[in-house]
Amino acid sequence: MKPAKDISRLLDIMAALRTPVTGCPWDLEQDFESIKPYTIEEAYEVADAIERGDLDDLRDELGDLLLQVVFHARMAEEQGEFAFGDVVEAITAKMIRRHPHVFAASDADDAAKVKKQWDEIKAEEKRERAERRARRGITEDFRDGHLGSVPRPLPALIEALKLQQQAAKVGFDWSDPEPILDKIEEEIGEFREALRSGDKSKIADELGDLIFAAVNIGRHVGVEPEMALRGTNTKFRRRFSHIETTLAANGESLDEATLDRMEALWQEAKGR
Repeated sequence: MKPAKDISRLLDIMAALRTPVTGCPWDLEQDFESIKPYTIEEAYEVADAIERGDLDDLRDELGDLLLQVVFHARMAEEQGEFAFGDVVEAITAKMIRRHPHVFAASDADDAAKVKKQWDEIKAEEKRERAERRARRGITEDFRDGHLGSVPRPLPALIEALKLQQQAAKVGFDWSDPEPILDKIEEEIGEFREALRSGDKSKIADELGDLIFAAVNIGRHVGVEPEMALRGTNTKFRRRFSHIETTLAANGESLDEATLDRMEALWQEAKGR
């Protein structure tokens, strides 16, 4: 098996990885749910490469993201649902359908007419989607209702913030930050109970409630939670880097350092 610019080679590689007995044990164990976090992560890697202006990395990260598409399509093909070619056909059909002013006859010759035409096409697609979901017996649709304008694919922190903002428009909101602090304390208590129970599902549920409440307090005091967490992540990176470089300068390693030693260096970094 050698590299190639033809997409068929990538499809062959994925098929080989997913072939029982001779394939890769890790790849064979995966399903849609287990692969989902990697798909999200790869999309962020693409965005990061773009933000850094690193086109070499962008090429590689786009390849990693494409692999995720191929992986999901292969698993769907194994279930008799659809294959990679069907994915390609679906997106090409959608792009052609949404741009009749480019690929077919249309009188949409300015931005306003294109927008109106786009909205009409989207409405038709929504009807077709509803029909497909009905045939599969899927009744719940988060695109409907007052919160339907908040996209599900958003990062969880941003989705939580936008859900709260949307609910607040109709008065479903706290009056001031103080009661939210009480709510956070309540959620911490429930999280402690979940930890004592050892029920991982309950622990995850209560942790989500706690984070959701933390997002709410940030919204009320005018702090964007995603940016706040990014700031903390950067701070953690810098402080941990101080631990690592200080240890290295003294001929020590992270693997050999005790927790007390690392904690002392952490406190040192905080005071800088």
